[in-house]
Amino acid sequence: MSVHVEEIRLNLPHIELAAHLSGPEDGRPVIALHGWLDNAMTFARLTPKLEGLRIVALDFAGHGLSAHRAVGMDYSLCDYVMDVLLVAEQLGWERFTLLGHSMGAIVSTLLAAAMPERVERLALIDGLVPFTAEPAKGAQNLGDALRAKLVLGRKRKPMYETVERAVEARMKSGAVSREAAELLAARGLMPVPGGYTWRTDARLTLPSPLRFTPEHARSFVDALQCPVNLVLARDGALGRSTGMHDLLDGRPFQITELPGGHHLHLDDESGAEAVAALFRPFLLER
Repeated sequence: MSVHVEEIRLNLPHIELAAHLSGPEDGRPVIALHGWLDNAMTFARLTPKLEGLRIVALDFAGHGLSAHRAVGMDYSLCDYVMDVLLVAEQLGWERFTLLGHSMGAIVSTLLAAAMPERVERLALIDGLVPFTAEPAKGAQNLGDALRAKLVLGRKRKPMYETVERAVEARMKSGAVSREAAELLAARGLMPVPGGYTWRTDARLTLPSPLRFTPEHARSFVDALQCPVNLVLARDGALGRSTGMHDLLDGRPFQITELPGGHHLHLDDESGAEAVAALFRPFLLER
């Protein structure tokens, strides 16, 4: 199955973002948000199976073909939330649905909880809330982040002699299929003298200086007002988390566990179709 995909640029007041646009002009508006160190190609298998939707699949700032943040700025989740809101403003979408994977699902949850009047529905793939830490670890986490930031300039990005070497490295680092790694690499790599390296901003690998507490995370889930459809990957990030199951217990969400890893929607066609079969009726429901 194939659909026409248009490459677009979104000029926000502070940064330019790249995105894939697909679907009919009168389709239900959906902003699709990828995971950490991925790009808009994470939805390459899924969006063709979601007919009738007007989907803008973003490259987050610092990822894919989007610009990097200015020198001295960081990549906080709250900044990503604001970016998505500004994208909706530029598109003229007062109400919209969010389709998110991993970090993209986390950003979706934060925005939907903070501004319930703007978000109609949440379709989430193996992601919900940020990693948390107890308040007593705040100073340690900040110190770790500051030390890592001090030495970042002395580090070099990995360089690969061939695209194939980069694909193999991506398979190992993210436990994704070869086809998934190839799709992500097609948008995520850039040529450099001697080979290829990733376009992603090196600052994305820095540890978070401040983390949500478990109470913070729960408060955002408590604040959700829109319908939520959450897909858990059996071998993914959330399926193994006891704390996540406690957080989800009793929620009025549609929660389905599917076989596969964290990128089950991208690893193969059968995984993408399984996710699409759950999301199609949910996203098109009136």
